[in-house]
Amino acid sequence: MITLQTISILLELLVVFVALGIAFSKKQLAGYGLAITFGIYIYYDSVKFYNQPVDETTLQILFFVATLSALLSVLSIYKKL
Repeated sequence: MITLQTISILLELLVVFVALGIAFSKKQLAGYGLAITFGIYIYYDSVKFYNQPVDETTLQILFFVATLSALLSVLSIYKKL
């Protein structure tokens, strides 16, 4: 059965591919940052969804890295506006 969480993970994967497309084709660092952010979100959500035994501190650090990556990405986009 496909759950809302599964759909969310698939949409996050789509965001990763689009962000990588932006990074490679447009040479935009923000694309790499967003790909990193959503890649971490996929991992985080998958660990939670499948109840994988991953240390909570590791997940917190990864979530912090994802947030920092997203912030740097949007700041990069903002500078170009």
